[in-house]
Amino acid sequence: MSQNVLPQTGVPDLRKAQPVLEQSASERAALWAHRIIILLAFLMVFFPPFNPGRISAKISGNLTLLTSATSFGTVTTRIAAYMEPGMRFALNAGDMRLSMLGCAMVLVGIVASGVGACISLGNRKLRSVGLWFPMAGAVLILGGLFVNLTAYNRITAFVQGMDISDAQKLSHMQNLELQWPGFANTAWTIAALAILVSTVLVYGFTFAQDREDHPEMQEKYRLFLMFLPVLLLAFVFAYLPIYGWRYAFYDAKAGDELTPEIYVGLSNFRMLITDPGFSSKILQVLRNTLIMSGLGILTSWLPIAFAILLAEIRSTKFQRSVQTLTTIPNFLSWVLVYAVALSIFSADGLINNLAAMISGAGFNRTDYLASADLTWIKMLLWGTWKGLGWSAIIYVAGIAGIDQQLYEAARVDGANRWHCIWHITVPGLIPTYMVMLLMSIAGILSNGMEQYLVFSNPYNGDVIQVLDLYVYNLGIGNNNLSVSTVIGILKSVIAVILLFGANGFSKLVRGESII
Repeated sequence: MSQNVLPQTGVPDLRKAQPVLEQSASERAALWAHRIIILLAFLMVFFPPFNPGRISAKISGNLTLLTSATSFGTVTTRIAAYMEPGMRFALNAGDMRLSMLGCAMVLVGIVASGVGACISLGNRKLRSVGLWFPMAGAVLILGGLFVNLTAYNRITAFVQGMDISDAQKLSHMQNLELQWPGFANTAWTIAALAILVSTVLVYGFTFAQDREDHPEMQEKYRLFLMFLPVLLLAFVFAYLPIYGWRYAFYDAKAGDELTPEIYVGLSNFRMLITDPGFSSKILQVLRNTLIMSGLGILTSWLPIAFAILLAEIRSTKFQRSVQTLTTIPNFLSWVLVYAVALSIFSADGLINNLAAMISGAGFNRTDYLASADLTWIKMLLWGTWKGLGWSAIIYVAGIAGIDQQLYEAARVDGANRWHCIWHITVPGLIPTYMVMLLMSIAGILSNGMEQYLVFSNPYNGDVIQVLDLYVYNLGIGNNNLSVSTVIGILKSVIAVILLFGANGFSKLVRGESII
């Protein structure tokens, strides 16, 4: 019995007691099958082969259901010429919007089914309410597919109903490249029917058993649902892009559909080794990346020192003011930081203007930003200025978590402030520092792009271009998407190897690991 307690008495309130009803093996199996089906349907939203809205071959084959349901302009980019009002043959934009509506209905149906799957984590009373969501979701999915079919038939009927010859009708149909996405629609039909059948099955188990009086959910499931948005964001922005790795095996440009005709296998990988131009450039970029990341690791103790100095400030108001002022630069974009640097260090900047006022008319102005001298040190200083206060926050929190009795005992034994810092504060922060250090080592090839992009120019390009910036310039600037994807893959693989290597070294030396 799960009992509630009357306030201020400590006596169980038996009037609100809820029976805990165990689930049978068949009921658990039906529930998990129901959730897995909905999860698979959710994944289908992000993969182009399952886009039921691609009713024309002129619609990009890289578009997903999510794009077709939310971006009318992107869907109609390649068929916009057939929607001009002045043309004799012009598609009705309403028919294309009808197709978009059908995709939106399928998307809403998946979202509704996902909500129902989350609610199914509760007890039977709560589940009996939540099961209506996937039922409605399955109906919406089927309705969206029907709306898509209607849009396709309307466009086809429009062409067939034109007062022109059959040869001209055939020509228009060929120009539009109308097609019915049979695979996607079949897959979504099966998914909708599977959701509907599994929902009915779970519904039968729910009503066949005794149900609790009040809807409720265990705390572990409530915590999981609170964390679920973070998992979804991690999936969309960290794991889903791995699907784009397939570009490494094709000779493709941005927006190209990946077909067997442009499949090149491992040729892009071999080119990095066999092509002397690429090899030398990558070695140069790796040198810049490793040096800048190495300088960052060598100075990674600065946030600890800054956090300790903050903690030693006795005035609370002054401490908060310093912490606020040093944290604010982290929230400035690198474009604004470069604007500040430009106003100070450019040929017409503050330093040159002051020097000209002092030296007179014969002063030769120097553009410090256009020079390649000490570029690595400059980038380190700008990065430290921008991120020092923000990086120190975790160590400030770590200092606050150290037991104050240790300091009191040390002072009783005659320790001064320096002794307390060296023998209590620093050892207390070492575990946190080691975790951050291991993460820095794992990300040694990923030191960002924005800073180096805004500070780069023709004079310092050879020393400021890091791996992320090189991938950006190669893929976006030169439209060499395949090779840039290869470099991104290798960078990710090396990062994983470094992470596990650093973790193994930490476990060997300190007896502790973060994985």
